Amino acid sequence: MNGENPVRPELGDVVVGVDGSPSAHTAALWAAAEAELRGRALRLVHAADTDRRAYWTDAETMQAVREAGRDLLTRTVDAVHERCPELSVTRELSRHEPMSTLRDAAGERGTIVVGNRGFGGFSSLMLGSVGLGVAARAEVPVIVVRGESDRPGTGSVTAAVHDGADLDWLLLAAAEADARKAALRIVSVWNVLTHVGSIATMLDDLDAIARRRVHEVKALADDVRELYPRLIVGHHVEAGTSTPGILVEASAHTDLLVMGRGRRPLGVGPSLGRVAHALIHHAHCPVEIVPAAFASRDDAP
Repeated sequence: MNGENPVRPELGDVVVGVDGSPSAHTAALWAAAEAELRGRALRLVHAADTDRRAYWTDAETMQAVREAGRDLLTRTVDAVHERCPELSVTRELSRHEPMSTLRDAAGERGTIVVGNRGFGGFSSLMLGSVGLGVAARAEVPVIVVRGESDRPGTGSVTAAVHDGADLDWLLLAAAEADARKAALRIVSVWNVLTHVGSIATMLDDLDAIARRRVHEVKALADDVRELYPRLIVGHHVEAGTSTPGILVEASAHTDLLVMGRGRRPLGVGPSLGRVAHALIHHAHCPVEIVPAAFASRDDAP
């Protein structure tokens, strides 16, 4: 098995940010269903950002902002309990800005859920700046809720892998599939254009690279089956010239698409690569981004 003594991860509590937008409301209901599947608590968070606003806003307006936040949380709790009456739900009205509030609420083991569009967006394809920042910087998994809310379930979770080094976060995708009693589909895109101009320029070399990718993906699938013997696991290597395009198309046929988020070169700064960026803006289903720092952490759930 790849890696050192991998174990089945436990899915943590679910934290969702609400800001009064329709997208955030949809995300809250999706997060409630996710928390129920996991058998975990749901934490609703509204960041009023009153600490920063206090520099230019009068006391009466600040009080109105806080009251509006409390009302929003109450309405959202009521909507959640209509869908999931037995779910344990807590609420938090924070005086801090949204990104740090969500990251603090999730702690070291939670999962953050955000909508695909916050206030200020001009298109359904726009991800709010808060959601984009959290997806790029959080040290825990972040799920961006996309797609139609009434879309029929497919009974599958898809993991977009690159190579054998992806096992740690892939096991989180397996846990998501297991919680849903769904199949796990492991997909890897082999894009020949990524090798153009590199050392591997001969056709024979490219063919060897493709065969190696197929072998690595099969090995990942075997590793997952060893830890999840009851889980239906499929694997596939797709050849093409547009990795984002292939994965966006794959998202139309799955309930959740999971992928890892790498580190920048030399480990400096947050990283949200081209493929992840395309998926959280254009996918047909919710997209879960798992940071390398979380997947490789010794005490990760």
